[in-house]
Amino acid sequence: MIEIKKLTKAFGTRKITNELDLSIKDGEFLAIIGRSGEGKSVFLKQIIGLITPDSGQVMIDGKDVTKLKDRKLEDIFKKCGYVFQFAALLDSLNVFENIGISLLEEGEAAEKVKPLVLERIRQVGLRDDVLEKQTSELSGGMKKRVGLARTLMMNPKIIIYDEPTTGLDPITVRVIHDLIKQTQKEQKATSIVISHDIEIFNYADRVAMLHEGKIIHIGPAKEIWEVENPYVHQFIRGLPEGPIKQPGVTK
Repeated sequence: MIEIKKLTKAFGTRKITNELDLSIKDGEFLAIIGRSGEGKSVFLKQIIGLITPDSGQVMIDGKDVTKLKDRKLEDIFKKCGYVFQFAALLDSLNVFENIGISLLEEGEAAEKVKPLVLERIRQVGLRDDVLEKQTSELSGGMKKRVGLARTLMMNPKIIIYDEPTTGLDPITVRVIHDLIKQTQKEQKATSIVISHDIEIFNYADRVAMLHEGKIIHIGPAKEIWEVENPYVHQFIRGLPEGPIKQPGVTK
């Protein structure tokens, strides 16, 4: 599904991705881990063309996204869904309008869009009466679900989740993880999740770790606790001592 070759992106003198290589299988659930500030979000935005890399290739279905322009790039966008860290809902719109926005902006009548929106909110476990609510009336977990429902409106083949459980309580975290896994199975979508929550290992097929611009480990999620890579060992256990150093800290 996705083949990334020597992907490089720098801001100033710092390389966020540094000749990064990664293959993502069709239909798999891949979790990407790494220290805060490593550039995981920037990496994922390069995959779907929201950020242009300085060099390298991102192949999706055999097409290099980095070389596409305008209409052809839009065709790739339609295959991809991006669930933002804080849902990125529009405060000026209600839930129905947020979820159906892509179709409504194309001129579809609200009465035609509503059944499709209802189907999606039921898919993410929300009740029908949530449609008329304003975003300010929603809990954090409900906002995440609405954000996912909006993404699913376009039936994407690839779904990218940018830290989908940030700021949620442990019960809601598990509910969101269950929902991501359920969506992956039902949609048969390739799912890529950035997460700092180690519970993601119970759901993902594989785990990749980003460090200093490269993927330094990738392997089955079920084997992650036995990995001997010292960076992975330190990170997943939250150990202060090890090869990963905090910026600006001398000890």
